[in-house]
Amino acid sequence: MVAIDTNVLVRVLVEDKNALEQTQLARQFLKRVKQVYVPQIVQVECVWVLERAYSLSKGELLKLLISLYESPVFVLQSEGIFLQALTLFRETQVGFADCLILSESGLEELELVTFDKKLSQMQHCQLLVTELQ
Repeated sequence: MVAIDTNVLVRVLVEDKNALEQTQLARQFLKRVKQVYVPQIVQVECVWVLERAYSLSKGELLKLLISLYESPVFVLQSEGIFLQALTLFRETQVGFADCLILSESGLEELELVTFDKKLSQMQHCQLLVTELQ
C-alpha cells in the first residue's frame, strides 16, 4: 500500500477538463495498486480544494466523502473519526475541518475551546471570550 496526496485524491474524485491526463493517470494508478492510504490532512485539504477550487456544494461534498468512506480502495487514517466528522458535517452547519477537530477532541474526551461562534454551539465546545482591561 502507498499513501496519496491531495492532488492525486482530487484527480480521482473530480472529472476536471483542465487536468484530464492527471485524472486518467491517477485513476489508472488506483486500479493498479488496489488500495491507498489517505492521511487525515489529505482528507481536510481535499474538502478545502473541492469547496474553493471546484465550488462544490455541501450535498456534493457529502456524496464524495461518503463514497470515499465506503470504497474499499481508500484506507482512511482515523476512519472512526472520519465517520464521526462526516456525520457531524451532514447534520450541522459546521465545516468539515472543524468537525474533524471536534471528533478528534472528543476521542480524547477533551472540551474544545474556540473563538468560532458557530462551532462553539456544538456539544463539548466552549467559546473563548476575551476580556480586555
